[in-house]
Amino acid sequence: MGLTNQSCGRALISQKFNISFNKEDFIIALAGNPNVGKSTVFNGLTGLNQHTGNWPGKTVATARGSYTHKDKKFILVDLPGTYSLFANSAEEQIARDFICFGNPDATIIVADATCLERNLNLALQVMELTDKVILCLNLMDEADKKGISIDIKQLEKELGIPVIPTAARKKLGLRALMDATYDVASKIKKPTPRKISYGNAIESEIQKIIPYLEKKLNNKLDPRWVALRLLEGDTTLLDSINAFLYENNSPLAYKEVAYAHEC
Repeated sequence: MGLTNQSCGRALISQKFNISFNKEDFIIALAGNPNVGKSTVFNGLTGLNQHTGNWPGKTVATARGSYTHKDKKFILVDLPGTYSLFANSAEEQIARDFICFGNPDATIIVADATCLERNLNLALQVMELTDKVILCLNLMDEADKKGISIDIKQLEKELGIPVIPTAARKKLGLRALMDATYDVASKIKKPTPRKISYGNAIESEIQKIIPYLEKKLNNKLDPRWVALRLLEGDTTLLDSINAFLYENNSPLAYKEVAYAHEC
C-alpha cells in the first residue's frame, strides 16, 4: 500500500515539507479530528521540544516536535485537525499529502473514545493509505465518566492495528503509545489493517481503472487507492501526484482516467 521508498518518503519530507532530521530519526505523523485532544497528546509526547510555523506555501499552522524513546529520536509532525482525507479543504489536503507522499515511519491517529464511531471514519481512510498505523484512543477518562466501555483487544482485532487507550491530560497511556509507535516504526510489529470492500458495483468500477493507473503510476502509488479517490471526484489528488512525484512532467490527466474508465 502507499508509495515506494524510492519515489517518496524522506527526500520529499525534506524537500517539499521542509522538515529537518537525521537519517536515523523516525518520522511520525499525528492525525485526528478536531477536539479529540490531539494537541494534548502532542504536548505530552514532545514537552518543550517543539516549534510552530506554517506549512510550505500555506497559511495553515503546523506544529513539530521531538522526543527520545528507547534511544531513538522521533520527529512528531502534528497534522491539521481534519474529519477526512477527501481534500475538501487545505487542512485535509495537507494531511493526505503528508501521509501519502511523505510516507512517515508511522501514523498515530488520535480518536475521541466518547464518540468512537465518528472518529473511525478518518482512521479507516488512513488505513487505506498506509499499513503503519496506531490508533490512540484518547479521552478514556471522559468515556469512563459517561459509562462507555470499549473492548480494546476486540477493536484491535477488528481493525488489525495497535489500539492504545490514553487520557493525555492526566499523562495516562503515553508510555504505552510510545512503545507501540516504536514497534511499528522499527518494524518489530507489522499491522495488517482491515481491507474494506465497497460492494460489487464499486469494486467493478475500480478494476476498470486499475490497469491504466498501474501503467501510469509505475509502482509509485497504490493504484487501487488512487482509483477510489478519483471515483470520488477528488481531482486535487492528480495535482498532488504531479507536484510531489513528477513536477513539470504530468503523468495523469483526469480526462485520460475518465476515458480509461469508460473503456
